[in-house]
Amino acid sequence: MSAPPFVFLLAGEPSGDVLGARLMTALKRATQNRIEFAGIGGPEMSAEGLRSRFPMAELSLMGPVEVARHLPNAWRRLRQTEAFLRAAPPDVVVTIDAPTFNLRLCRRLRPTASALVHYVAPTVWAWRPGRARAIAPILDHLLALLPFEPPYFERHGLPCTYVGHPVIEGAFANLARRARSNAGPLLCVLPGSRRGELAWHLPVFAEAVGRLHRRYKTLEVAVPTVPANVDHVREAVAGWAAPTRVVVDRVEKLDVFATADAALAACGSVVLEAAASGLPLVACYKGNPLSAAIIGRLLRVEHVSLVNLLSDRPVVPELLQEQCTPERLEAAVVALLDDAAARDRQRSGFAEVMRRLAVEGRPSERAASVVLDHALRARRRQGSTAARVQ
Repeated sequence: MSAPPFVFLLAGEPSGDVLGARLMTALKRATQNRIEFAGIGGPEMSAEGLRSRFPMAELSLMGPVEVARHLPNAWRRLRQTEAFLRAAPPDVVVTIDAPTFNLRLCRRLRPTASALVHYVAPTVWAWRPGRARAIAPILDHLLALLPFEPPYFERHGLPCTYVGHPVIEGAFANLARRARSNAGPLLCVLPGSRRGELAWHLPVFAEAVGRLHRRYKTLEVAVPTVPANVDHVREAVAGWAAPTRVVVDRVEKLDVFATADAALAACGSVVLEAAASGLPLVACYKGNPLSAAIIGRLLRVEHVSLVNLLSDRPVVPELLQEQCTPERLEAAVVALLDDAAARDRQRSGFAEVMRRLAVEGRPSERAASVVLDHALRARRRQGSTAARVQ
């Protein structure tokens, strides 16, 4: 092949940015760096050489009410991205999570010759199962993170590969736990990465920390966050009752996960990161009540956190919406801090989850193999070299 494969990647939030960066690394390794990238991503993908065409944060939306509020800008970015891809068609487009934006883009691009691969299967098993039938015709391949997901899409003719969850190849897997010397309890607070999540979670977490500090006078708090949110989070936690530090550095974040006694974690991929590192946790979520009511009427699962979903039992407590109160959060954290047996039961459940997620090889390399195969097949189909980004 005369020219290297040209891959367009589009991530819409920090977890997708990490997935995209690892995929880029794996693709570079598989092609001995003979590959070209374009797209939209965050700092992790930028560190791998991607020049994002607009800030990824513009796509970090969740919930029907939140999405509706930002529709004008989303439509503008959708048109811009479509225009770029038609002007400079890549060999393969890889959209990563953020289904509200990404699947609309794929639907508009479907008549083009590019191969369309979506990374992270939409949660049709949790709500709106009919989406699987609607998604199938617009994609060439779907990459799933959870082992039970492929059949939902394959029954509608969409090839779907379980590549494995990124947590099993990250630094959190099998993180060696260690105790801090001469220190009080350390609480890890994980409020989410989207600004909307921070707005809903930080106030209730602040009150919960205040209540916990009255009970544990030597309590310390660490709040890991992403660089884009660090100033906002620092301002929000400045008045918290317990000594609180905001953590951005990855090594320091790993240290917090290895030494914290318990965590308050907003439901999402961070719950699996905590589980992989053996950090006992309370899973919670609070958001726009209208969005929650709409989604709640459509939910088809008993559990929301990935740990409980994969275990099909309540390994960790879940406090959602109206149950996510300072009083309930305090009680759930106290139950972990004061009961070593409760912490051990969670860790036993975490080990079970990690076994269920195990795959042969690294998830990023399994994903890269699928993406590269589609890129090469698209190149052969087109019979000509894809346009280049200057």
